[in-house]
Amino acid sequence: MAAAAAGGSRGVRRPVLLTPRGNGDRTVFLFDRRQEQADPDEKVLSYGKDNYRGFRSAVCQAFGIATDENFVITTTNRKEITEDNFSELVQDGVTLYLLQSVDQTLLSATKERIDFLPHYDTLVKSGMYEYYASEGQNPLPFALAELIDNSLSATSQNTGIRSIQIKLLFDDSQGKPAVAVIDNGRGMTSKQLNNWAVYRLSKFTRQGDFESDHSGYVRPLPVPRSLNSDISYFGVGGKQAVFFVGQSARMISKPADSQDVHELVLSKEDFEKKEKNKEAIYSGYIRNRKPSDSTHITSDDERFLHNLILEERDKDSFTAVVITGVQPDHMQYLKNYFHLWTRQLAHIYHYYIHGPKGNETNAVTKDVTPFNNIDIQISMFEKGKVPKIVNLREIKDDMQTLYINTAADSFEFKAHVDGEGIVEGIIRYHPFLYDRETYPDDPCFPSKLNEDDDDDEDCFIVEKGARGKRPIFECFWNGRLIPYTTVEDFDWCAPPKKRGLAPVECYNRISGALFTNDKFQVSTNKLTFMDLELKLKDKNTLFTRIFNGQEQRMKIDREFALWLKDCHEKYDKQIKFTVFKGVTTRTDLPSKRMQSPWTMYAAIEWDGKTYKTGQLVKTVKTLPIFYGSIEKFFLYGDHDGDIYATGGEVQIALEPQALYAEMKTIPISKLDRTVSDKAVKKYIEDEMARLPDKLSVTWPEGDELLPNETRFAGTPIGALRIVILNKKGEAMQKLPGTSHGGSKKLLVELKVILHSPTGNKEIISHISQHGGKWPYWFKKMENLQKLGNYTLKLQVVLNESNADTYAGRPLPSKIFKFTIIEGKPEKFSVGLLELPFRVGVPFNIPLELQDEFGHATQLSNDIKPILEASGLTLQYEEITAGTKCFIKGVTAKGCVNSCQGKNFNLKVTLPGLKEDTQIFKIRLQPGPPCQLRVKPDSEILKIENGTAFPFQVEVLDESGNITAQPKLIVHCKFSGASNLPVYSVDCSNGGTNILTGPVIQVQNIKKDQMLKARIEILSCKDVPPVEKIIKLLPSSHVARLQVLSMDGQKAIQIKHQDEINWIAGDIMRNLIFQMYDEGEREINITPPVAEKIKVNWTPRINKEQLIQGLLPDVKVPTSVKDVRYCLITYLDDHVSLESAFTVRPLPDEPKHIKCKLKGPNTLQMGEELEGEVDVMITDQYGNQVQTVTSACVNSLGVSGPGLDKSNLKITWQESTLTMRVKGIRFKPCLLGSKELCFAWREFSDFLRVTLTAGSPAKLRFVDWPELEKPVAVINGRELQKPLIVQLCDQWGNPSPEPNVKISLTRSSNLKIVPSNLQPKTDENGRANLGVISIHAPRGEHTLQLKASYNKTTLDCPVITLNVLPDPEKPVCLNVKYDKNACFPAGGTFPDFMVSVLSEDDNIIKNINAARISMKMWEVQSSGTGIPIDVTTFSCSKVKDDKEDGFFYFRDKVIPERVGTYCIQFTFAMDKTNMLISEQIVVEVVPNDPVRLLPDSSPATPAVSNVRALTSRTLVRDLHLHVMDQYNNHTGIDLVGRIIAKIKSPNEDDTEIPQFQGKVSTTEFPFDRGSAKINLVLAENSPGRDSTEYILLFEPDLPGLTQPLEPYRLSFMFYNDFKKQQQMATLTRERDQLSQSIGVYRNWFDTTNQLVTEIKCQVKEAETRETQLKDELKKHQIELPQTNTLQYVDSLIKQKMLDQEGVMKQPRRTCTLPNYPKGNQDILGKIAHLAQIEDNEAAKVISWHLASDMDCVVTLTTEAARSIFDETQGRQQVLPLDSIYKKTLPDWNRPLPHLRNGKICFRPIGNPVFARDLLTFPDNVEHCQTVFGMLLGDTIIIDNLDAANHYRKEVVKITHCPTLLTREGDRIRSNGKFGGLQNKAPPMDKLRGMVFGAPMPKLYSTFSGQIDLLQQYRTAVVKLDNVNKDLDLHLQSLNTPEVQKKKEELAKQEKSLKLIEQKLGMTSSDNQMRITEPLLQPVMLDMSDTPIPPKRMRRETVKKLYSSEEWISSPTKKQLQQQPQQQPQQQPQQQTLQMSSSELNGTPRKRKA
Repeated sequence: MAAAAAGGSRGVRRPVLLTPRGNGDRTVFLFDRRQEQADPDEKVLSYGKDNYRGFRSAVCQAFGIATDENFVITTTNRKEITEDNFSELVQDGVTLYLLQSVDQTLLSATKERIDFLPHYDTLVKSGMYEYYASEGQNPLPFALAELIDNSLSATSQNTGIRSIQIKLLFDDSQGKPAVAVIDNGRGMTSKQLNNWAVYRLSKFTRQGDFESDHSGYVRPLPVPRSLNSDISYFGVGGKQAVFFVGQSARMISKPADSQDVHELVLSKEDFEKKEKNKEAIYSGYIRNRKPSDSTHITSDDERFLHNLILEERDKDSFTAVVITGVQPDHMQYLKNYFHLWTRQLAHIYHYYIHGPKGNETNAVTKDVTPFNNIDIQISMFEKGKVPKIVNLREIKDDMQTLYINTAADSFEFKAHVDGEGIVEGIIRYHPFLYDRETYPDDPCFPSKLNEDDDDDEDCFIVEKGARGKRPIFECFWNGRLIPYTTVEDFDWCAPPKKRGLAPVECYNRISGALFTNDKFQVSTNKLTFMDLELKLKDKNTLFTRIFNGQEQRMKIDREFALWLKDCHEKYDKQIKFTVFKGVTTRTDLPSKRMQSPWTMYAAIEWDGKTYKTGQLVKTVKTLPIFYGSIEKFFLYGDHDGDIYATGGEVQIALEPQALYAEMKTIPISKLDRTVSDKAVKKYIEDEMARLPDKLSVTWPEGDELLPNETRFAGTPIGALRIVILNKKGEAMQKLPGTSHGGSKKLLVELKVILHSPTGNKEIISHISQHGGKWPYWFKKMENLQKLGNYTLKLQVVLNESNADTYAGRPLPSKIFKFTIIEGKPEKFSVGLLELPFRVGVPFNIPLELQDEFGHATQLSNDIKPILEASGLTLQYEEITAGTKCFIKGVTAKGCVNSCQGKNFNLKVTLPGLKEDTQIFKIRLQPGPPCQLRVKPDSEILKIENGTAFPFQVEVLDESGNITAQPKLIVHCKFSGASNLPVYSVDCSNGGTNILTGPVIQVQNIKKDQMLKARIEILSCKDVPPVEKIIKLLPSSHVARLQVLSMDGQKAIQIKHQDEINWIAGDIMRNLIFQMYDEGEREINITPPVAEKIKVNWTPRINKEQLIQGLLPDVKVPTSVKDVRYCLITYLDDHVSLESAFTVRPLPDEPKHIKCKLKGPNTLQMGEELEGEVDVMITDQYGNQVQTVTSACVNSLGVSGPGLDKSNLKITWQESTLTMRVKGIRFKPCLLGSKELCFAWREFSDFLRVTLTAGSPAKLRFVDWPELEKPVAVINGRELQKPLIVQLCDQWGNPSPEPNVKISLTRSSNLKIVPSNLQPKTDENGRANLGVISIHAPRGEHTLQLKASYNKTTLDCPVITLNVLPDPEKPVCLNVKYDKNACFPAGGTFPDFMVSVLSEDDNIIKNINAARISMKMWEVQSSGTGIPIDVTTFSCSKVKDDKEDGFFYFRDKVIPERVGTYCIQFTFAMDKTNMLISEQIVVEVVPNDPVRLLPDSSPATPAVSNVRALTSRTLVRDLHLHVMDQYNNHTGIDLVGRIIAKIKSPNEDDTEIPQFQGKVSTTEFPFDRGSAKINLVLAENSPGRDSTEYILLFEPDLPGLTQPLEPYRLSFMFYNDFKKQQQMATLTRERDQLSQSIGVYRNWFDTTNQLVTEIKCQVKEAETRETQLKDELKKHQIELPQTNTLQYVDSLIKQKMLDQEGVMKQPRRTCTLPNYPKGNQDILGKIAHLAQIEDNEAAKVISWHLASDMDCVVTLTTEAARSIFDETQGRQQVLPLDSIYKKTLPDWNRPLPHLRNGKICFRPIGNPVFARDLLTFPDNVEHCQTVFGMLLGDTIIIDNLDAANHYRKEVVKITHCPTLLTREGDRIRSNGKFGGLQNKAPPMDKLRGMVFGAPMPKLYSTFSGQIDLLQQYRTAVVKLDNVNKDLDLHLQSLNTPEVQKKKEELAKQEKSLKLIEQKLGMTSSDNQMRITEPLLQPVMLDMSDTPIPPKRMRRETVKKLYSSEEWISSPTKKQLQQQPQQQPQQQPQQQTLQMSSSELNGTPRKRKA
């Protein structure tokens, strides 16, 4: 672009060069404007020299100017060209003027050529932000704001009014629409205007040849709110804004010191024209002209410019931006939303317009500020309308004005960010006033629903608070709003998680603003901050509060909380809820979420008034207005006791309750706070007087119903007219009008109720309403017909609801009672008849008489019935009258034809009734039996012996009808012979039947015989019997059967049960039979007779042969053991005959041999068969032939595969007639079934035996790899497979020998687990040693198996194991530290860097730091063991994540006592095993010297100035030592002196005692850290009697850099020896008491501190227990109040069982064996790195990656190479350090159809990145790298159609990656699909190479619950323990011994005070205060302070106790025991027992 602009034409017409151009020449454009008639065009001069004189000559020559003529050459900015500035100003392409003088008026306009190539920042910063991202708002106001920014910067130096005008010129008569922004700023020179046109030329880059209004930029001085007007910044916004608003911009500007106006036009049309003509786009002209010259404006579209240019004459400097070609939608927005966007601008520039404090409209006086002079005015001109003019200062409803003026108080603060970034902030509080929030509403963020909603069911609960979802802070940059950036909150002003000082809703009543300086980056269009919130929330950002204009450093969170609390208490006018009544659930609310909990209260305090239950109130803003009494108050939430709240609800009972009896619940805010009780009561009384009271009833049409009247059915009741009267007797039609919903109409309801035995029944119900012209009226009732007691009720009811009560009171009613009875009979019906009807049997006919309505009535006596029926004769006895009427004794006779009877129509007539006849059907059945009829009719009957005779019998009634009845049995008895049967038959059903029975059989009958038969009905004696004569004939049936065998012509009889011998397998033929009857007559065999003959030896019988008398042939059995039983039977209806014989078989000739094995058929390889084989000779049927002899042995042969015949023996067995074979065995061959062949003569037989393995001889492994190579195993891990061994014989065959013991032998350094392996073989000879773990040093080891069988050692294999080190097993701790460091007491240790090394000497990573600790103890001289009181330190936080695997112990405190200490580091491998490091012995040396102290505090000397030396001795043998701050001896190498002197506590005292020799000072040598002191006063030394003096020992040690504190010793001086002696005694007593008191105080202080610490522990334990309990509640786990531990234990057990059940559920697993992780750099095979839940996705992704699934991933190339070498290159490997990670896909990248947050099209098929379906159990970051490379952007989608649709749409906008479908199809990234290579096979075809499924989510849920339960159990146990400790300590403080100690202490303190008064000394309390740091810990009063965090408490305790922090057990016991001694009795002993270091605090055990 730059080249084009430079090389292209510079304008429309290119002038010709006046001089030829050479290399290095510069081209200059010249305008001659000395005179008006000069040439208006420019001239071009090419000039190469670099001096002004030559240039001026060239100009004179070019323009024909005389060399002596006077003129000047200037730039367009009117700078004169001189010799000095020639090189600087005259550059290539510059435009110059020829003028008469520098300030000459420009006589005609000129065109200055400019280039405005975009600055290179266009490329550098082009991606900072999308310009004008709308964020849901119209960005047009923000575009105008860019132009206002420029104007504010331009006017920043104005001393007067800073005027900025925005003119919207929408008057069509003046040209096309335009927008003009005009300011009275400093204006721009032509060069500055040129710079403005250069895109992205910011004020910081405008240097060198870029002249600018910001040239030499200097940052403004800090001002409040950064209101420095320095907001025209980047060189971007102005250009973007003008071309956003319109399509052309005209820049007109005049600087203050210039005569010329500069004008530049940029337009889209011009750019497009230049591009079309291939001209330089970024070049053009600046028109330089005189002010008010508009001659160049010729277009009618820009007529308005004449007026704008005309205004220039009165302006000293200005800039105008005129935008034309305004977008139509922008113009409509500016017109239609004028108020909205001007309000937005007032918001943006609020603080520039109104000053740092903003627009305080409520302020009484306003400060005069420099910002009052900014005047931003907006005017809009439209044709035919009055111009709209608004000044932004006048807008009162911009958001900042609303925020400022609704705030009650403010909180100012300042934030200091790294660098020079400063943010001023203000938070304002908008209080809650009575019934509403005062937080202002923002149209862009509506905070809540309209508060004026009058729905009385509204719930007054503001869930989101006053602010709603709006953030707290708006952000201003250099005082100007950055609209699209807000800050939600900071940690210190966000609503707290726990209840703070102020209610949480107060946090939603704050608004705020942040004011930053320009050290924070904003986008070029000033819409968004780049990094503000990030910097503010950085941990290094410092917040301070601004109070009264002063910056105060304090805890900002505490200050803010206190301020918010103060605002809440001072400004919120809230409601106080009092008299707590409990918590309830409100079912009246529709939302279940809001139904509970609601807290109930009985009273509130509101706006200075108290409202309580029962108080009368009135409502406002409800429809209708309610009057009532308060029932209760509701407040949402679970509260307890009195509370303040912003709202709530009140339940009122509407009054008068007699009228309404209704409850209403309304917001409390709708109570009328101004109404009086008197007004409410008057309203209630008025309402009560207007209620309805009674009814008036009249009968206008007669038929009046009288009370208790009796009426016939059907009598009508007349019409009714009703009037409702109130208490005043006034008629009324509706309830009196009320204030809620108008009056309700009254209706009258009429009901007629029948009182029946089953209950009251409503039979008539009508409702009448009152009209305008008719009263309440009911019509005549004529339908009352039912009999009974009635009630007619008139009831007043309410319209709509039909309620007969109102407000709990019944409405008026009236009741009439009456009775209805039956009328005269009009008709009748026949009642229920008693069945059955029989001929001649009487029956009754019941009659039912009714009146006309069907009511039962009585029959009169004069009516006689008439009975008629066709075919019957009828007659009756009588008829009964009364309520129950019967025709009695009716009989019928006639023929009915059958036992079932016959139907007849019976007609009954009652003469005289209206309906007098009834016809009904009856069924008449036969009557009772009267006679018996028997057929056949003849008297004598003939039958054959052995047959039965049938009789036909019929039972008849008196009319001859066949009849039947129950138990109608007919009997027949025979007589005339013995044993005759009796016949009987049942005729109960049909009255007729066949009478028969058993046959009549008389034995040995040879001739006819006569019998008699008697037939009768035994149950009917009145029916006469019938007799018959029977003649019995002999039988002609078969009686005997005979069998014969024909031998030729001879017949041999076969008798019954004969036995016959016959050859086995032969056939018996020629069997015949004969049959005879009772008379011995032979019976001819006929076909029917033949049918009844059966034989048992054949199922098929030849009937023709049977007829001829021949039986079938008998087949003899083939086995001699089988005997055939032959049976012939004859069976007919009369007789059963049989004849039987037996056939026994005999053996036949030899035909076979048969082998039988005696004993087992199994033999081992190499052994003989135990059993013997017997060979037997048989006939063809297997029957042993008895005729063979021993000679047959020679003919037997034996053969078989592998048979060894060397020991074969064959013998004859005479007893069994068999041959016996022994010695069968086999040569080595295949095991299994073997077939042996036995042959005799031509006969053979086969025998099968099983050959098994021989005796066990060796052991072999089953399914184990080659044992020639060593088996690789990681130390401590299990072998790949279980060890299974098999017993084998010497030929290698598996030997199934059970219970053979097998043992393992190994080298001593090889350990296996389980170690005691001695398995035995099973029934198959196998033994499973299981999967064993190997523990051994690195290298090869052997495992030898041993076994023996029958005391013979077997050949056993040996396994060679290659043991690899375990990369995950910790074996040692590596500790690094500065070994040259010194360890001064009380200092800090150097940093210890600890790492855990594995067996392969690599550092183990991913270790929990809590498992590593540092222990320290002091080395005791007595022994080397670790003492009990060990100090433990925990690990410090890791500073650098890159140092993974290293654990630091930083800033650990060195013990304060000098000595030898031992340090050891431990790593907890599990709950029982610890890994310890080597002990580090350190020598703690003294610290720097700080003080001078004696060995022990000497007694206070009491001396006098007498002669005796002992009385003058001050100190004797006092050794002073140099000590560090922890009282360790130091300064061994110091040499110097100690100077002793005496001082008086009173500085005015001049009488000072002197030392011996009358000297004031004396010196003592100091060597090796100490000095020995002996001091004596001079005899007769001066000094005041009984006065206390101070002995001062000052060290003078040149080797010290810091001087030491002197040692002071008080002494008493006396002039009198006797007094001195007395006082010396008192002094000794005083010292002893002081020491004793010190011991007591020390003990009590230590005990109190211990109790305080335990209380802190109790509080912490309670907090922890509560937190965990709440956390368990979130998991729906409720815990009981009692037996908690047992319940938790059972719950943990149950959860673990549930978890185990989930874990055992079948899941998809990868069966591909993983590579052993012998190195921590090995991640494993790809198939094992990820898991996929969805089955379909798992299948298709596994198939897609099938070639990579077996690949092993390593972290390093070295590890990959190692695997490659181990597997001889067979294993795929992938090292991660060789992956180019910049090409990996962004894991969070959206799908291709999502572009810039927008959806380009609606996909189908649920697309998702394949990588998003993966879950990684371990090494997530590495796995993302692996699968990011393998899968890339591969997408999973439902099916092929969806995939094709998705790809077709994606390729329209970008590249489409590979698509996989859940159905198994693949579309490659090049679009190819189809074929077998793009179709996934079924899951089972993948051979286990499939990604496993992750553990179900329920498993992790159970894990979390178990972890929480275990934590809770620990917390409960800990809480119980610390509570017990606390109780124990508190009890110990109340023991009599402790009380006694307190009394002794008080007594000793009192004694000490008396002694000191006698001595006249300073109180020991003061001295103890002075020396307190040396004697005892400082106790803090912690009773009122909150419990400090544990770290703070530890620090506090560290200060409270001595230099050694925590009390060790022995010393603690010593302290507890010491005060029990009697101080008075043993003061000296106590002093000796406790050293000075112990007085300073006993040795403590330090905690990290």
